[in-house]
Amino acid sequence: MAINDQLKFLDEWSKNRGLNCGDSSKQLIKLMEEVGELAEAHNKGFQGKQADSIGDIFVALTIYAQQCGLSFEGCVGMACREISNRHGKTINGVFIKESDLTND
Repeated sequence: MAINDQLKFLDEWSKNRGLNCGDSSKQLIKLMEEVGELAEAHNKGFQGKQADSIGDIFVALTIYAQQCGLSFEGCVGMACREISNRHGKTINGVFIKESDLTND
């Protein structure tokens, strides 16, 4: 299933369960729980659990965006446009944008 089809599925799935009208604060807590599970799976090297957690994060984040009146696709598009011409440097495996680099 293509990503757009998955987003449409999640949109309908959450609406059918009334999650689209849920409390975004509670959904944010759910999202953070899922991120915690990903961190645990990462630390323990459980690749299957990592994959499951990434999927759960995607679902929780999609529903959170929906509850906040945002389009997940729109948010990702905005981020892609923002980073498309970003310059910086990778230090110890982490990209640091140019504006955050200092001349210490």
